[in-house]
Amino acid sequence: FPLLPRRFAIIPIIMAACYITLGQQILVASMHFSIFRILILVGLTRLVIRNEIRWIKFNVIDKTLVLWVISSIVVYTLLWQTTGALIYKLGQAYNAIGIYFLSRFFIHNIREFFNLIKILAILVVPLAIVMLIESKTGRNIFYVFGGVPEFSVIRNGRVRCQGAFRHPILAGTFGATSMPSFVALWWQGGRGKILFFLGVICATIITIASASSGPMTTYIFAIIGLAMWFFRKNMLAIKWAILLSLITLHMAMKAPVWYIMDRLGGVIGGGGWHRAELIDQAVKHFDEWWLMGTKVTAHWMPTALAIDPTRADITNHFIAQGVNGGLLTLVLFILLLVRNFQGVGKALSMEGQPTGIRIGLWTIGASLLAHVVSFFSVSYFDQINIFLYLLLAAISISINPQPAKMAAKN
Repeated sequence: FPLLPRRFAIIPIIMAACYITLGQQILVASMHFSIFRILILVGLTRLVIRNEIRWIKFNVIDKTLVLWVISSIVVYTLLWQTTGALIYKLGQAYNAIGIYFLSRFFIHNIREFFNLIKILAILVVPLAIVMLIESKTGRNIFYVFGGVPEFSVIRNGRVRCQGAFRHPILAGTFGATSMPSFVALWWQGGRGKILFFLGVICATIITIASASSGPMTTYIFAIIGLAMWFFRKNMLAIKWAILLSLITLHMAMKAPVWYIMDRLGGVIGGGGWHRAELIDQAVKHFDEWWLMGTKVTAHWMPTALAIDPTRADITNHFIAQGVNGGLLTLVLFILLLVRNFQGVGKALSMEGQPTGIRIGLWTIGASLLAHVVSFFSVSYFDQINIFLYLLLAAISISINPQPAKMAAKN
């Protein structure tokens, strides 16, 4: 970590996210320090020792992320009113703020971000191979690190591979949301075209190996997001058309429009009904969670979590924001996503952008769209968050890049 050039200093965290499970932890005074949290601390120490802390102009994305983190801490702590709840949320805040702002300090412009994506395209090759082996043997070699089972879950005769991630859906989500950024490598010069093939193929393998409908749906929407490049001049009309179509469907369907997920689940498989019903129940029980979240959700769904009979399985990242942080935290989270989509649009509108950079920015937007789609099928709770915060930081950097001459000095 300390020996790497500044622009590559975030790589150890990316490597750990791909290959180290959350079972690798150090317990200090009831606080769990995973390898990621230790690396964040090392990164912050490096910033101070090597005097790499630079002045950054806080933009609307930075401010919204900080407000969202503060809201999630305060509301969750008020809900549970325990020291353990405060420590838990402070740990999550440490992860979010640490990864995000380390990325903001270490990565100075969007070209440096895509240099990291080139390295990630190489890093995913062994991961894809390991997951292929897992799909054939039904055994996860990462179990030796703890935090993941030795024997993979099998559903409908298919092995659901998860690698170092804590759930197959999250492993598949990593593949599906990374794929668009690998597409951008075709236009990044050097060995970009070779890395394009490596990255896209391996991301596809990881997605398929997870044997989960959520990541497959995410992958499809990632492709749709990429294809919208050819219609980028008509995006305003397309967005209005989508909105009006959803409103029309909502009025015409016997069930609410979100039950489309149930119909899609019947086509591609998976728990479409569960996801649609969860949204429906969250709407019906709005009065229970809007102010400060809620401790009890078991009555929302037919079954509760085996490890906690008072809670339903909240397989929706948006609903999880509301359940754990109330309406304020949910609104701030949605606002954070909106600000990032607007940030991509702002970066694309800057004059003098080479075609390769413009396409790269578009693929970042497609990756963000893929994450949003994934939020409807799973609540993020492991190292997938690292890649989300890295993506948000990249968008923030694209709005306020450091001038090339200044970056070169570092």
